[in-house]
Amino acid sequence: MILVDSSVWNDYFNGVDNPPANYLFDNLGREVFVTGDLVMLEVLQGFVSDRDYETGRKIMESLPFFNLCGKEIAIATSKNYRILRSKGITIKKTVDMVIATFCIENKIRLLHNDRDFLPLEKFTGLESVSF
Repeated sequence: MILVDSSVWNDYFNGVDNPPANYLFDNLGREVFVTGDLVMLEVLQGFVSDRDYETGRKIMESLPFFNLCGKEIAIATSKNYRILRSKGITIKKTVDMVIATFCIENKIRLLHNDRDFLPLEKFTGLESVSF
């Protein structure tokens, strides 16, 4: 099971040629990709045209869906943030911290194209799809 971050979805929908977007393109329908509320929100709010929005919405709604944050994830996210902060690392986007922590806690790999996740891989056990 792989949760796809908005950084990859945005590249995918914009036709960007890079390893994470290509992995999604090549494996959509072959691998179990999942999404969640925060990812869906980030992706869908970025569409300009109604047609593209509807296409994106249909694709994302076809995937298994998770609510990414609740009490337990909020507490675990704050712990992960504190671990990184103790090492002098600050992740600027709380949403990225929540996504990573959800993946860690649920043993779901993350497909991303965002350097903010690299310290989470190194210090908190986030498992990402590698290239």
